[in-house]
Amino acid sequence: MATNKKPTHTLRCGNIKATIWQNSSEKGPFFATTFSRPFKDQSGAWRNGTSFGLNELEGLVTGPARPRNGSPLMR
Repeated sequence: MATNKKPTHTLRCGNIKATIWQNSSEKGPFFATTFSRPFKDQSGAWRNGTSFGLNELEGLVTGPARPRNGSPLMR
């Protein structure tokens, strides 16, 4: 069943977007991250790709995006 849950945070490093989601479990909340690469398709609509080129992989691993102080991820 799909939900319209909003992400906790969205971070960017160049053209790579990291979306952080808060989930719940019996042990309490936990976070999951999805990575995507926004692009425009032939009709001009924005889409999110999940395939990355060699020069984009470095941004996935070592990107400068970090949660800010006050973020639930820093607690």
